[in-house]
Amino acid sequence: MSIVIIGGNDCMVCKYKNLCKDYNCEAKVFTQMKGTMRNRIGNPDLLVLFTNTVSHKMVRVATSEAKASNLAIERCHSSSLSALKNILDKHVQA
Repeated sequence: MSIVIIGGNDCMVCKYKNLCKDYNCEAKVFTQMKGTMRNRIGNPDLLVLFTNTVSHKMVRVATSEAKASNLAIERCHSSSLSALKNILDKHVQA
């Protein structure tokens, strides 16, 4: 399963990726908007938005891309590791 995480903390990127790896998922993490996000998101199985640590523009770009590609979106206000774990427990089959 592939996951794109938008938002979160810069210092947590490796921890997000390692947790996803524990669930046998590949993860791309975008903590800041750099260049054209539309081309970089790709076609993941799940799009995770950490809404507390992301700009409104990034949210708009991500949600419009998700709607156009019919992607599953999970929004979470907290960008903690336990919040991501709860999302993965909900969406990833063991």
